[in-house]
Amino acid sequence: MTATLDTTPCPSPWWLPDRQSQTLYGALAAHTHRVRFVRDRVDTPDGDFLDFDWTAPTLTAQPVSTIPNQDPMLASGAASRWMQQADHPLLGNLSNVRALVLLHGLEGSSRSRYAQSIAQHFRARGWVVVIAHFRGCSGAPNRLARAYYSGDSEEVGFILDTVRARVPGATWHAAGVSLGGNALLKFLGEHPARADWLAGAAGISVPLDLVAAGMHLSEGAFNRNVYSRYFLNTLKPKVLEKANRFPGAIDVHRVSQARSLRDFDDAYTAPMHGFRDAQDYWSHCSSRPWLRSIATRTLVLNARNDPFLPEAALPGPQLAARQVLLHQPATGGHAGFVTGPFPGHLGWLPGRLGTFFDSGR
Repeated sequence: MTATLDTTPCPSPWWLPDRQSQTLYGALAAHTHRVRFVRDRVDTPDGDFLDFDWTAPTLTAQPVSTIPNQDPMLASGAASRWMQQADHPLLGNLSNVRALVLLHGLEGSSRSRYAQSIAQHFRARGWVVVIAHFRGCSGAPNRLARAYYSGDSEEVGFILDTVRARVPGATWHAAGVSLGGNALLKFLGEHPARADWLAGAAGISVPLDLVAAGMHLSEGAFNRNVYSRYFLNTLKPKVLEKANRFPGAIDVHRVSQARSLRDFDDAYTAPMHGFRDAQDYWSHCSSRPWLRSIATRTLVLNARNDPFLPEAALPGPQLAARQVLLHQPATGGHAGFVTGPFPGHLGWLPGRLGTFFDSGR
């Protein structure tokens, strides 16, 4: 059997008439609630760390003045305090509760508007929500010369194992946005048995074909000058800071000269993470070929007007397993999905996830 295709529209407002306005307004201006998290720093097997931002019925996120060595970086993030030893049993003893782990997109974090809207929606319904930051995305530089990339199944597996161990009594769900969604879907397809404890999963605005998406974002004046520049404004300084800590490990000149995501992936992401070049990286890390192998009930949500991925690259039902629901509304942009009269809101996306997790539809 093949996947189910859903083309039910996202009711995008008339005052956001195209893909660019729907994407940019959703990312930069749409109203969201301000969720405060408790941050848990977890060491990785290779000597690095990941930061997990938690909100749960049993955790209080108000600042605690007695916390020793509080990181000043918390002041600019969405976490208000560090998790303490006493917090662990408050999570670990939870049972008969539903939980969601969210993987953010390229250069995203728990401050991202889509992350805030999703966290607020599910937390208001009594869920445990945790946003797992990829390396270097929580406001603190990671320890190693490497960073994160779109097909890191080992990292996704570590993230899922970590949150499950923190709240073993929960019914767990996983969602990923853009880059995080690609990494999640690839993991689900590569390791279906390792994910059989998940009650549901979702990939949102996923660049399923990284070759098509990467070329699309690296070509054309608007994509290069707006989207690529936006990402490079934070990616390049992070990597150049790493170059100071790891002399000789990074081609500083090529990174400095990067003017597109393809340039950046050629100069840093690909060679640092074991790939020949950007084309090799994109080809090996695309999640689209793995959709047929997914065994977890999974929603794959892509607006057909997403400016990051050509519509022609979207999969049809024959390219995915029967456990997959492909929802491809005509509008919504990239991780935008703004609805309502001006000034609009971001409630449609978390509501869509909730409907799927509740009913499978």
